[in-house]
Amino acid sequence: MDNKLENLNQSQKILNAAFKCISERGYASVSLRDIADEAGVVLSQLNYYYKNKEGLFTEIIKTLTQQYLNEIEDNLKKGDTEKEKMMHLIEYFQEMLKEKPELFKLLFDLTSMALWSESFKELLNDLFNNVVNLIETYIINDFSDERILKYKSPVTLSRMMLGTLFGMSIQVILANGEEDMIDSLSSLKALFE
Repeated sequence: MDNKLENLNQSQKILNAAFKCISERGYASVSLRDIADEAGVVLSQLNYYYKNKEGLFTEIIKTLTQQYLNEIEDNLKKGDTEKEKMMHLIEYFQEMLKEKPELFKLLFDLTSMALWSESFKELLNDLFNNVVNLIETYIINDFSDERILKYKSPVTLSRMMLGTLFGMSIQVILANGEEDMIDSLSSLKALFE
């Protein structure tokens, strides 16, 4: 039993170190040795737990995906109306950009990697599709403005909302989190006015 707990702790320590290194310096600037040094383990342990760099990054994507999906769903559940739910989603993005910009940088970096890796592409595509499904389920399915819905399907509107939030978030990161840029995410509420 203790061996399993120790393995879990070592594995988690490596994963946490990888998150930290990549979110601070980016994928291209981080080696497996950097991650091992940050975790305080020997390099061979990374291979033992994750087989290779792709295995480690696959686990990072899976962990990050679950975190984002849980947090987004929790925020969407806070509102009673579609407008309130959308505001909670916008506020979540704004809070993340202010408090944890490194998680967005990590998401953007992983998304960029997914353009060149089929396995990463599938994982990131699943993340985006799951967020779209959450938006559709919690916001668009309750959407009452028939004028907008008659032109676009619910999934199309959900993709537009996520694309807008994601794209604007990239601009916020590039602008070093300037407050007026973060506030610009609130423009999505125009759909509900």
